Amino acid sequence: MQSSIRGFGWIEMGGLHAYLPARLARSGIALTGMYILMFWGVVALFAPLIAPWDPHEIDFAAMGDRGFSANHLLGTDATGRDMLSRIIWGARTTFVVVPLAIGSAFILGGVAGLAAGWYGGWIDILVSRVGDVMLSFPALILYIILITSFGPSLTNIVIAVTLAYAPGVARLMRGQVLAVKERDFVSAARAGGESGPYIMFVEILPNVGGPLIVDLCLRAGYTVILIGTLGFLGLGLPPPTPDWGGMVVEGVNFLSIYPHMALLPAAAVTSVVIACNLLADGLRERAK
Repeated sequence: MQSSIRGFGWIEMGGLHAYLPARLARSGIALTGMYILMFWGVVALFAPLIAPWDPHEIDFAAMGDRGFSANHLLGTDATGRDMLSRIIWGARTTFVVVPLAIGSAFILGGVAGLAAGWYGGWIDILVSRVGDVMLSFPALILYIILITSFGPSLTNIVIAVTLAYAPGVARLMRGQVLAVKERDFVSAARAGGESGPYIMFVEILPNVGGPLIVDLCLRAGYTVILIGTLGFLGLGLPPPTPDWGGMVVEGVNFLSIYPHMALLPAAAVTSVVIACNLLADGLRERAK
């Protein structure tokens, strides 16, 4: 049975074809978001080579004057650590936590939604009821409960985001599957004797992936805000790990004297969130 990627199923609007680079390149909004994310991705990848200082190194000579200087282009933080280096390494922290958390949520929620939409019956009821229970908790409260119960760490933040976002992903996936499962290319696969898992992952998934990609971009932005919020509340990654949210809360105490200590990491968080939203808006625009 030839895959619908090369058959008529692939021309369905909203499929992954709507988000290929050729279409993406025609959206200035999406390209702007992509370039910003690429910039931070390069910064994160080459952090050891770019950062002028070790992010944990304390310059005792600079502790009395935290302003900009030749040795510290963006000044130092409250303990004399180089701000530029910590922002650079903070990008690496963000670009590790966010893909792990979002990827886990989309794998778990996507598979559950595919099964619920395709098989229906008790599987659909179970996935829907568990999702309803999880979604009844405010997201931030769920994060705080999990992290205060098991302690702040990269693993626990990833688990918290996965459990919070997977039900929403499952609900979106289920709706998309129900919208296409009776279409001709799925019926043709059934008639050809293809198995349920084959039809779900080879025939249906490519044709419902478009809205999921947009949702992924939006949730990536939410996760960046979440990590910053947890860091601001003291529930983020444990110190001395460079964490943009933690840097903001450290800088708030010096806001009237050295505003850059809070504003620079806050600007980094804002730029990534804006980039994720621009990319999502551009992808949605090209799918119309």
